[in-house]
Amino acid sequence: MSQTDEAPRTEAIPGAGLRWWTELPLILLVYGAYSAGRLLARGDEGQAVDHGVAILRAEQAVRLNLEHPLNRLFTREPWLGVPADFWYASLHYLVTPLVLVWLFRRRAEIYRTARTWLMTSTMIGLIGFVLLPTSPPRLLAAHHGFIDTMAYYSSYGWWGGAASAPKGMGGLTNQYAAMPSLHVGWALWCGVLLWRHARSPYVKAIGVVYPLMTTVIVMGTANHYFFDALAGVAVMAAGLLLTKPVRLVAALLKDRAYGVFAGAPASPSATHAPIVSGECQTFPGERIPRQRKEATSHDSSDGAAAPAR
Repeated sequence: MSQTDEAPRTEAIPGAGLRWWTELPLILLVYGAYSAGRLLARGDEGQAVDHGVAILRAEQAVRLNLEHPLNRLFTREPWLGVPADFWYASLHYLVTPLVLVWLFRRRAEIYRTARTWLMTSTMIGLIGFVLLPTSPPRLLAAHHGFIDTMAYYSSYGWWGGAASAPKGMGGLTNQYAAMPSLHVGWALWCGVLLWRHARSPYVKAIGVVYPLMTTVIVMGTANHYFFDALAGVAVMAAGLLLTKPVRLVAALLKDRAYGVFAGAPASPSATHAPIVSGECQTFPGERIPRQRKEATSHDSSDGAAAPAR
């Protein structure tokens, strides 16, 4: 067997190194930081109301005020309003983790990219909550014409008058974090991944319906403006564009941490087997591959053919 046949292959294996016991704490850490930051981002309520009114007037100026007709419909028809409230209060906590788990188990080759996209977009959304505290339509003065369907139908579910927070736990949520709508952003993330990577046409169809229905529901329940939904889409687009740079920075920091804590070189790849291409091998510390096997055969043949003097 030749030396190149014995050399191990070094191609990247999709999903190599994925471990649930490292992924779960990372996701919980980022979500915990996001939740804590959202609570700490509570701004002045008067300022938040002013921002909400300004968004509503901007929508009316361009005739995109979709919240009023949807809110009246959901309030008038309980068979629409009650399921919409359950949808708003629960699905983003269920569907998003389920899509993450599905990617982890069935689409490991794209899991890290998708996870980084979601986390990056979520942290961008947190910046929006800090810089632009916004009152949702349901918390505007009554003369603006909105009804809080979550409070209106609270007898049907676990929520009260504080959006999707369980009754008595309204103090644990920031109700003035309407801009951007991460309900819409997370639903779009789920929809894109289901549409692109699911095999079943029914699951692909869910990938289309889910973000569209979520957009309608966040407006009909008076929890978000249409512009909040558009901002949620923009945040996901920005997160997607930043995904590759964020992954590169994370890999660099990981390599440096490895070198500091393990007493190893900055990149652990230096300890790997030689990279083989054709008859060339590159070992740690070498800049130019050497054709060892060919050179050896040349030397021996030249020595055999040299005439005796």
